[in-house]
Amino acid sequence: MKNLTFVILYILLSGIQTTFGQNETDIIVGSKFVFKSIILDEERTCLISLPDSYNNSSEVDKKYPVIILLDGYTHFKTASGIVHFMGSNRNRNNLMPESIIIAIENVDRERDFTFTKIKTKRPNNMGGGRIFLNFIEKELVPYIDKKYKTESFRTLVGHSLGGLLTLNSYMDENSVFNAYISIDPSIWWNEEMMKNKVDSISSISLDKKLYIATANQGEANYERNKQRHDALYTLITKKSDKPLNIEIEYFDKENHRSVPLVALYEGLKYINQEE
Repeated sequence: MKNLTFVILYILLSGIQTTFGQNETDIIVGSKFVFKSIILDEERTCLISLPDSYNNSSEVDKKYPVIILLDGYTHFKTASGIVHFMGSNRNRNNLMPESIIIAIENVDRERDFTFTKIKTKRPNNMGGGRIFLNFIEKELVPYIDKKYKTESFRTLVGHSLGGLLTLNSYMDENSVFNAYISIDPSIWWNEEMMKNKVDSISSISLDKKLYIATANQGEANYERNKQRHDALYTLITKKSDKPLNIEIEYFDKENHRSVPLVALYEGLKYINQEE
């Protein structure tokens, strides 16, 4: 009897599993495309997440702001979840508009995210940051604008060395971005260069929104990290007598690896808040 009961239970469960299997529907977080860059002379893989309403027949004329996300493979799923949560009409949070996310996968972070070389024992490819920004601004963004329903408001998001590149983009008066989220940026890479850039920063940059997140890297690295971030923030805010669209936030309970999750949420909330 026990064996028969077991067999019946097994058949029922198998039938339920089969039924579930027949009704499975994939939930698509995003898709992938490969872009051949003439500027970089290589192919670059990008991940893209579209808003819930993007393909709605009632929203055919709607256009969406764009978020360009560095370290795309690492942060794509996290960013997609946060952006959908904050902007989707399903939960009516209305913390930000629905947005298109373009996440660029890495090939060589040190080459693409830095503007200068530092001496290393091994050969290095550092210092290609300006070329990489040219790729984003002159090739990738025009391609995205042509292929998708975009509006002109664009945000650049980067962490660590990506945060350093984000700051360099912010200080460039010709940048195509309107807002910047720099998460625990590696200012130590070339601190003097950053100070010099602040000295010559234009009013065009100062009118844009910048959010800087700082992680707790421990007492030994306090000066290397938080104090440097605070000093850069002070230098920028001294460049104008009027209130600036810049915010810095210290996350005492987050380290360099954990801070992107909370910083991305808080950063998006800041740059999308009403004036």
